[in-house]
Amino acid sequence: MLIIDPEREAKRILDRFEVIHPPVNVESIARGLGLWVVYKEMELRTSGMLVRRGRQATIGVNQAHHIHRQRFTIAHELGHHLMHHSLVELHVDRALVAFRDDASTLGDDPVEVEANAFAAALLMPAHFLSRDLRAPLDAHDDHAVRQLARRYQVSPASLTFRLINLGKVRGG
Repeated sequence: MLIIDPEREAKRILDRFEVIHPPVNVESIARGLGLWVVYKEMELRTSGMLVRRGRQATIGVNQAHHIHRQRFTIAHELGHHLMHHSLVELHVDRALVAFRDDASTLGDDPVEVEANAFAAALLMPAHFLSRDLRAPLDAHDDHAVRQLARRYQVSPASLTFRLINLGKVRGG
């Protein structure tokens, strides 16, 4: 299903918007691409959604979620918009795995995997992390993980997962 490489697409967007350091202003990027971003009351299990009507796309974000979750949701939905534009007119993302289908629960849904990979690459670009980390981060150094997560305005869990995927963690 991989049509567009999420890492390459995220880098293309970062270059287009001349983003040179974290944190990435993902809402500004979405608006710059012509999407509306709205914060609404939603069921707690719903993180956000992408709605398309004609040429206009809107990202809906759960206003009750933590700012880190909101930023990831915007980036995730932006990934759907850029990489899966022919697949959906309405896409709703649930925060809790229990409300996803079996493929999503297992991480086997390629569309969701790609959108997550794009979101991670956009919010935590590999070349930014390489610049910030001269050596792999110690997985047990909670202070360093929290400090770097603050710099990127992401959750420590998201950052750790990204660093593991990039091979930039030791002592896991």
